[in-house]
Amino acid sequence: MHTLLAGSRKGLFVIRGEGARWGIESHHFAGDPVTQVLADPRDGAWYAALRMGHFGVKLRKSTDQGANWQEITAPAFPPKPEQGPWADDQTPWSVDLIWTLAAGGANQPGTLWAGCIPAGLFKSEDGGASWALNTALWEDPKRQGWLGGGYDHAGIHTVLVDPRDARHLTLAVSCGGVWQTRDGGASWALTAAGMRADYMPEEGAYDENIQDVHRMVQCATQPEVLWVQHHCGIYRSTDGAQIWQAIAAPKPSGFGFAVACDPHNPQRAWFVPAQADAVRVPVNGQMVVTRTDDGGASFKVLTEGLPQRQAYHLVYRHALDLTNDGQTLAMASTTGGLWLSANAGEAWHCVSRDLPPLAALQFVNQSQP
Repeated sequence: MHTLLAGSRKGLFVIRGEGARWGIESHHFAGDPVTQVLADPRDGAWYAALRMGHFGVKLRKSTDQGANWQEITAPAFPPKPEQGPWADDQTPWSVDLIWTLAAGGANQPGTLWAGCIPAGLFKSEDGGASWALNTALWEDPKRQGWLGGGYDHAGIHTVLVDPRDARHLTLAVSCGGVWQTRDGGASWALTAAGMRADYMPEEGAYDENIQDVHRMVQCATQPEVLWVQHHCGIYRSTDGAQIWQAIAAPKPSGFGFAVACDPHNPQRAWFVPAQADAVRVPVNGQMVVTRTDDGGASFKVLTEGLPQRQAYHLVYRHALDLTNDGQTLAMASTTGGLWLSANAGEAWHCVSRDLPPLAALQFVNQSQP
């Protein structure tokens, strides 16, 4: 039996099941937008990030699988300096959205990471009771060159903690490329070499600092292998994100937001294509998932159980997740569809087409790669 957390525009859903038998068990924060969820594999705590508009960003925590929730401190920027090099910073120093939550290493009980819009990285060492801005990244001069993707300002949507060394983090920024630290955040390096931004003039297309990474994932057992769904296609790295290789666009499209990779097989990854940036619907109204089993050399188009006529679902970057065995997949859309597959995407079962727009999925008891 698997448990899935689903963050939506109207609350958090807890879904349980296996195979083709799934059901919604409970609904929390009804009416409130949930932008991110985290099931901490170290202590079993659940976290839900809420975007409350006029009331700001909120963070909730449960230590009893959703039976009770408590409000905890949400990440917040310090006051913007009135003097010095950042006094004229055009980026607002206020958190608009918690875009990702990640657990620290197994040897770091209580350590959490939060990536936000605007692109601040925050760390907690006490299970979310308090947060501190990572000033080394925030005050890097290159940050002033970052661009907003679908939002007005750049944001951090992916934080990957190396299972071999919790001081090694890899981040993805939209639009700001891929960044890494090997000293727990004291210093950072930009590592997006090989990526190309077709939306820039030719002379700036390979600028690592403006690459629009839509989503980045890492193979848990071979962390030197990473996959990226980029605004302009698919990329793969086999050297720990130092160099990225472009993958030939699979049919029906290389555009999309979501990617998942097998935790045990570095050759296997899943993507959910849309037609194009300006047409964010499935190609020809046919919803498909593509899977590569050979490192991107070829792709299989998976359709069984998915709508093939007049389907207009879009799957956001955090709305595709995979269990530790590499077999059970969950996928959700901006139009309220939720599908599960028990056989690596070969066939899908529709749990519901009537949920609110869904932005974030996570299976419980999943290790953070």
